[in-house]
Amino acid sequence: MGYPVILHLRGRRTVVVGGGKVAARKIHGLLEAGAEIVMIAPEAEPELQALAAEGMIVWKKKRFDRDDLAGAFLVIAATNDRKVNEAVAQAAALGQLVNVVDDPEQCDFHVPAVVRRGPLTIAVSTGGASPAVARRIRRELEEQYGEEYGPYLEFLQRARGIVLREVEDAEGRKRLFRALAADSFRKRGRWDEELAQLLANEKERNGERGEEQ
Repeated sequence: MGYPVILHLRGRRTVVVGGGKVAARKIHGLLEAGAEIVMIAPEAEPELQALAAEGMIVWKKKRFDRDDLAGAFLVIAATNDRKVNEAVAQAAALGQLVNVVDDPEQCDFHVPAVVRRGPLTIAVSTGGASPAVARRIRRELEEQYGEEYGPYLEFLQRARGIVLREVEDAEGRKRLFRALAADSFRKRGRWDEELAQLLANEKERNGERGEEQ
């Protein structure tokens, strides 16, 4: 069993060896995470060439050698040549996290199938046993957790700060957080209006408690 984590890659140097379709999928995900990407490949897909031309990634148009991994936090071997991928894994230094797309045994980590809805991230992994099953489950989750979850989670992020600022009572905060997390609350869609009412109710409850004391 692996230990599931979400890596913060903003500003971290990531080396992707390979310029094909698999490398493209990896690179797009890394860009979403804010990684600083260096691609090592003699040739590359047009979409990756475009990213390089726009300055989104650095493209070293060459074959791989071990010096290419200097300073990398994350390393992904994504070529269609097993020997090159193996050479990448062997060249990685202690402390560098390595993923080899065609060889789970040489990986420090597996990249899960991911559903993103704003701040919400749902990851599915079979530990490399069946990427096809992971993709199927991801599609099911995409249907279950639609695009509306993005703005809803963004609202909850903002609402959490408001509740922490305006409600001192720990039990009161818990009541509000439970109410905001309820599916019925999400579905009604009157989030700001109902938050204001919930806050008013909580303040009134605290006022009544103060009078009793």
